[in-house]
Amino acid sequence: MCVHTTVYPRYAELHCVSNFSFLRGASHPEELVEQAHHLGYDALAITDECSLAGVVRAHGAAKKVGLHLIIGTEIQLVDGPTVILLAPNAHGYSEISQLITLGRRRCEKGIYRLNRVDLEATLNHALVLMVPGTPSTDQAAARWVARRFAGRAWIALEQFY
Repeated sequence: MCVHTTVYPRYAELHCVSNFSFLRGASHPEELVEQAHHLGYDALAITDECSLAGVVRAHGAAKKVGLHLIIGTEIQLVDGPTVILLAPNAHGYSEISQLITLGRRRCEKGIYRLNRVDLEATLNHALVLMVPGTPSTDQAAARWVARRFAGRAWIALEQFY
């Protein structure tokens, strides 16, 4: 008798929006954590758009199931690419919080405005993932991200379902 065992590689989802990203995410943060745990993920980053609103609920759920939660956010720069910012420590969390506050205070409720200069002036610890989007500008954007955030910057590779 032959028994087939599937061994999946270790995996962490680093770009996941919850229903706190209005009209984009459908699932509650707790549901995302439970599903990540069910699928055997090692970690999950909740990265709602210019918000940390979903991380409180996700944190409670992650503690219950023993899943490593990564705190982050997704930012669409007005003069650059979409970036995912991840907090590797309390300093990174503080920087992301400050950046979100800055972007939200500039605009009316429900929208934000952030640019490259804002990231350059604020981020010294947060990790930066550039989300490719426009082939004609991706190369220049990747050079900027790599130069400005050297040692803590990557290009995000994503699979869409």
